[in-house]
Amino acid sequence: MNSYHSTRSRAVSCTAKEAIRTGIAPDGGLFVSDALGSEKLDVTGLAEQSYADIANSVLQLLLPDYTADEIAACVHEAYDGTFASAEVTPLVPLVGHEADEGGQPFVLELFHGPTSAFKDVALQMLPRLMARTGSASDTPAESIMIVTATSGDTGKAALAGFADAAGTGITVFYPEGKVSRVQELQMTTQTGGNVSVCGVRGNFDDAQSTVKRIFADRELAERLAERGVVLSSANSINVGRLVPQVVYYFAAYAQLLRAGAIEAGDEVEFCVPTGNFGDVLAGYYAKLLGLPVEKLIVASDKNNVLYDFLTTGVYDRKRPFFTTISPSMDILISSNLERMLYYLSDGDCELVASLMEQLAHEGRYEVPAELLARIQEVFACGWADEDEVRAAIGSCWRDHRYVIDPHTACGYHVLGQVPAVPAARARVLLSTASPYKFPRAVAESLGLDVPADDFACMEVLAKATGTTPPVQLATLRQAAVLHDDVVDVDGMASYVEHACHAKLGQR
Repeated sequence: MNSYHSTRSRAVSCTAKEAIRTGIAPDGGLFVSDALGSEKLDVTGLAEQSYADIANSVLQLLLPDYTADEIAACVHEAYDGTFASAEVTPLVPLVGHEADEGGQPFVLELFHGPTSAFKDVALQMLPRLMARTGSASDTPAESIMIVTATSGDTGKAALAGFADAAGTGITVFYPEGKVSRVQELQMTTQTGGNVSVCGVRGNFDDAQSTVKRIFADRELAERLAERGVVLSSANSINVGRLVPQVVYYFAAYAQLLRAGAIEAGDEVEFCVPTGNFGDVLAGYYAKLLGLPVEKLIVASDKNNVLYDFLTTGVYDRKRPFFTTISPSMDILISSNLERMLYYLSDGDCELVASLMEQLAHEGRYEVPAELLARIQEVFACGWADEDEVRAAIGSCWRDHRYVIDPHTACGYHVLGQVPAVPAARARVLLSTASPYKFPRAVAESLGLDVPADDFACMEVLAKATGTTPPVQLATLRQAAVLHDDVVDVDGMASYVEHACHAKLGQR
């Protein structure tokens, strides 16, 4: 069952439960399994399967040491009654647009969970998976402190999943002033006796890189171990965050089958707005599991480091950082790219370790030409600047009477720029957040008169479009702010240690 090891070495292997509990490999690499793709899921019967059915099948393949009963319980707890749609991730056709030779466009709505963002799909699952990683022996179970850096959405989704979960605490860092007002309030009003939320004076990459260093701090780990505490992650560096996202690619295909848009075996393109590469990597996992994916299109905002990498083979984080209206994609260090490099280099740990060392010390690396060619067979790419994002929000509303948030708008723009592959029978755009998480940017893009208050913006947007704000966002204005801590980057480790003591107590 020890099927997981680091992207950078096979020296140490572990079970899926151990990988999820640990979060990140001891050498700083990400956990991967060489068994991925050895078994395939049959797509012919997908149309008859519910989201829960598909989730059970996918998770049992990817997390083999969990029993079928454990997986079924996790799926039930995560998705039964927690999402506003019975489909969990409903697929919506973009009406008013004739299908071209590349296939009918659809939007996969990933924002019907408790925090109105795609992270809910995985972060309703992760705490359930984490809760079942404990030892069955008489040894007292360790307490787990979840430590997460967020560019906007992961934080609230993780807080919602882990708040008051037994045996765990959660500490979330976000870049102060670089998330939307709604995103910030979602985090700073979070209730729960095990919750800590803290702004960081810096950008997301500063916060994420420091969290990785915190995980690698052996002295800190030893001090916490003396108190019976271990650290783990809710970012998509944790394989338990990543694998639930694979499910909705299969669920989208099932809905396409039910709609008669495709037949079993037809290939589909997916366009994915992404910064940390986890959401689109889940699509690659789905492809390896047998889903007929023709192309995965990576959509970036003005921080287009992924676009440059996918077109040139050079990854260079030494570049200007832009704060945009799509803050969850304002990322220059895309952690999950490491897993993709591992698989597409046929598991070359030495190469991956060398590239990651170059990135850490030189701020850049370049992949061999043959590896770039293999990557480009799977992934296409594009990016949108701020004007193009705003224009995409406007044109999507005019052409389809469909309201999208700025992250989805990056994908909508790119979908119009990247030529459709004739073999693909449908194109699916992943919509990663409710437009009401970014009401000011969306209302301005639609040419509406925008009031100063974000919640008044929601009302203006609702009236103009005939849509309804999610209740969990609309009621934030009445919620009390419970967390107002802010630290410098070099104060994050001390903050985590204090949070472990305050929220998990001392043995």
